[in-house]
Amino acid sequence: MNSSAQTAFAPPTRQDGRDSRSTGEPLIRNIRSTKIQDRHLERLALVYVRQSTPQQVLEHQESRARQYDLAGHAVALGWAAERVVVIDEDQGQSGRSAEHRSGFQRLLAEVTMEHVGLVLGLEMSRLARSSKDWHHLLELCALFGTLLADQDGIYNPSDSNDRLLLGLKGTMSEFELFTMRNRLERGKLHKAERGELFFAVPMGFQKLPSGQVVMEPDEQARAVTHLIFDTFDEVGTVYGVLRYLVRNNIAVGLRPHRGSNRGELVWRRPTLSTLFHVLHHPIYAGAYAFGRQTIDRKRRASGTDRPKGPGLPQDEWKVLLRDHLPAYITWDRYLANRERLRRNRHDENSSGASRPGSALLSGLLICGTCGRRLQPHYRHKNHPFYSCARHLEQACEQTCYGLTATVIDELIAGQVHKVLEPAALSLSLRVIEDGRCERERLEAHWQKRLERARYDSARAERQFQVVEPENRLVARTLEKRWEETLATLRQLQDDYDRFVQEKPLEISEEERIRITALSQDIPTLWNADSTTHADRKDIIRCLVERIVVHVRRDSEYVDATIHWQGGFTSQHEFARPVQSFEQLREGDRLRERIVALKHEGLTAAAIAKKLNQEGFVPPRRCNPFSKEQIWQLLCQYGLTQKLDFGALAADEWRLGDLAKALTVSTQKLRDWVRKGWAHGRQTPAQCLWIIWADATEIARLRQLQACSKLGNVSYPSELTTPKNKPNQ
Repeated sequence: MNSSAQTAFAPPTRQDGRDSRSTGEPLIRNIRSTKIQDRHLERLALVYVRQSTPQQVLEHQESRARQYDLAGHAVALGWAAERVVVIDEDQGQSGRSAEHRSGFQRLLAEVTMEHVGLVLGLEMSRLARSSKDWHHLLELCALFGTLLADQDGIYNPSDSNDRLLLGLKGTMSEFELFTMRNRLERGKLHKAERGELFFAVPMGFQKLPSGQVVMEPDEQARAVTHLIFDTFDEVGTVYGVLRYLVRNNIAVGLRPHRGSNRGELVWRRPTLSTLFHVLHHPIYAGAYAFGRQTIDRKRRASGTDRPKGPGLPQDEWKVLLRDHLPAYITWDRYLANRERLRRNRHDENSSGASRPGSALLSGLLICGTCGRRLQPHYRHKNHPFYSCARHLEQACEQTCYGLTATVIDELIAGQVHKVLEPAALSLSLRVIEDGRCERERLEAHWQKRLERARYDSARAERQFQVVEPENRLVARTLEKRWEETLATLRQLQDDYDRFVQEKPLEISEEERIRITALSQDIPTLWNADSTTHADRKDIIRCLVERIVVHVRRDSEYVDATIHWQGGFTSQHEFARPVQSFEQLREGDRLRERIVALKHEGLTAAAIAKKLNQEGFVPPRRCNPFSKEQIWQLLCQYGLTQKLDFGALAADEWRLGDLAKALTVSTQKLRDWVRKGWAHGRQTPAQCLWIIWADATEIARLRQLQACSKLGNVSYPSELTTPKNKPNQ
């Protein structure tokens, strides 16, 4: 012991030589140290009391008593009893951080206000187990002239020897914390390696007082857990399982880990988080696992309720003991469920779950140039477009091109129909069998719910019958509870009757014949209004693994490789809509044919008709060739003649000239002529419009232009009626 730290708390003795504590007398004899000066005695003496956990507060009574006795020691050191303040706000708080210790924060505040002359603690570890907090306290005490004291002596933070000793004590206190933590962590890991460490068990299991984990003893709760796994096998998504449970009004049985109903079976509405937890947890496959998630030290330091970080890969789990617990599913089925959940995520490595959009191949289409998945974009409703965004994400030159979804969706749908045709009859029988199994499964669930409701009602009746009639204080409560259970039973029985009417146990012969007939006509069933886009996508995903497409910029033809489930592949080529004639594979032959037909003297309309008969298709492939398209091509090829309007009679105008004079568009002026609001004719050779309008007509058309605006459908009759045209 350093000589500068004088012993302050040695038990004072009476004049007769006996220990004063053995007589129960207070420690009031002055044992003032030479370090204590009058300026210290003028301030407060703070006694800091802390125990790390609530369990220590309840069980370690002697340690708590010793800490409170420090108030008597402060009096023995020379402080008046009314100048001694006990701070015990941090009972049950760990000393590893000062963030959530209001008592320690209060102590620091009192020191900085120069209210404190002495800070007493049973040990330095009571004040802080963190070097940061401990040295912060030392700096403040040295700055404001405050002494520190524990059961070994009194220390002056401004003294070099005392400062060295206090620093060593703080370091030892922090090292002791890490030593205890490591000891506890190793003990916890050792217990986990035996498969016996359980903080809480998920739904479907129960932890007995002996520590053993068994399956949920309630039959209905076990059946709901089995139902979750069976439904996931059918629908393939967690959202689908949730919708199924909510649609059929199925609740899940849980045993809360805290609260007034801790350990009791309660029924709650299913949630996504609950279903995700059930499908991800290996305990349902009979495996004990420990260390599946990382511990986020930043969250733990901030005191958050969820310090766990992201999950770890299975090969990085600290403990994994297979076939250690009772199981709902097999290990292979658990791994298959996890892989299916991974594929449901929408990223570059998985196709993702089916979405309600009209693009049937979302997540299945692969770009043959870069290997990335093509993403659907809806430029117009129900007209999706598959595109590759590599050039946008990597800011590089575009080398990957997309295609309209309609053509490739129709191709894949046709191939799927061919694959399904041989199995049409077996599929119809499977549909009937699946419907029957689902009906039996729901029937069993309803019967368990009714059985539970009848038991609750009978139990409430027995409790009411046992109570003495004169004891109305209890009888009224039991009677009300009995009435509530009877009302619940009646409501549940009504719901069950409606369920039986909506879903009969056996389908009728007419329905059986209809299902068989529809299975023979797969295209009709595929295009039925009752078949959703998600249903079509699920069917395609059952048969197709992925589709690789090679889209070329200079051609309308696309090569597609379908990778079917099971390893078989098939090659296909189809044409897509493009923007220009230059992108057509037969663009040169089309131009030669148009030039040849023009040299034969055919008009634009005749050329368009001839090309359609010969099987030529425009770039967009949505409509046949029209005379307007041919006329534009002729202009582009330089094969058009100069516009010949012929000789114009008096007051006749070319369409463009009159439109310019009236400051209207040629389209609007042409519409007026077609509606009969102006006199006009077309040239016989080139079908060019010539409008007749004298000064009076021009004035009327100007007034009509002034009234013309978007959305106006009502015009005065005098403005829409042209004057009679003189004979010419």
